[in-house]
Amino acid sequence: MADAPDGGTAGFRLGYVPGATPGKWARTWRARLADVPLELVQVPAADAAAALAGRRVDAAVLRLPVDADVLHAIPLYAELPVVVVSRDHLLAATDEDETVTADALADDVVWLARDDVLYAGGAPLPGRAPQPYDDGAGGLVTPEPPATTADAIAWVATGTGATVVPMSLARLHHRKDATFRVLDGGPEAPVGLAWLRDGLPDDVAELVEEMIGIVRGRTVNSSRGRGGRDAEGTGSSQAGSAKAESAKGPKGASSRQAPSKEPRRGGRPPAPRRGQRPSGRRRGRR
Repeated sequence: MADAPDGGTAGFRLGYVPGATPGKWARTWRARLADVPLELVQVPAADAAAALAGRRVDAAVLRLPVDADVLHAIPLYAELPVVVVSRDHLLAATDEDETVTADALADDVVWLARDDVLYAGGAPLPGRAPQPYDDGAGGLVTPEPPATTADAIAWVATGTGATVVPMSLARLHHRKDATFRVLDGGPEAPVGLAWLRDGLPDDVAELVEEMIGIVRGRTVNSSRGRGGRDAEGTGSSQAGSAKAESAKGPKGASSRQAPSKEPRRGGRPPAPRRGQRPSGRRRGRR
């Protein structure tokens, strides 16, 4: 963020990856910081870190992990993996809240999109890998994977196998001819808020701190937010003078520090939506 030419505030840019839903946090921001415009910028999951490094966004809700040498990050929640199949698949006959295991996909070809965010860490993929096929001229052709998660879901909707994606992406690319079930024991997709470790101007770092407070559930009067700082400034002049005196360090220097770029522990995390697990707790098997 930078000062606008007219002397006002240019705003704060919050990036978010497909599947993330920053709407609730955006509403809280606009209620608390009405004088600071908030711009929501969707970025591809694979491009989120570069968007931060290039200052195209000031902070981002993205897929974890990140490069800890470049970015600070705080975990927000972990998404459950789901199996997406056509409405004609046997799994579609199960209850919607029933989980399935990898064994249920033993006979299915499982397609993994190029923009997959679940299996980059090397977790074993359930089901069968796509097999080479005869090209009609005596050669074998290795099937190309779907380019995107949306393509993978469109493929399996035709009955050509299954795919595994985070629940939010299954919802984002919902189709009437496809359905999904939670994959028990599959890899989860952690989501967090990230920002640059170095190079942020002080005004941007202060607004990052505001966003951290919002996603962590801090109240408007938290001492780390604007509300808390404004409240501190409205006390009596006598109390303010006493506080200033007690806060003075060597040579009369004030002990008040610039907003930290490291998140403070504590705060109430946002309630998870269906398909999300609060960060820090493991999901048991059903």
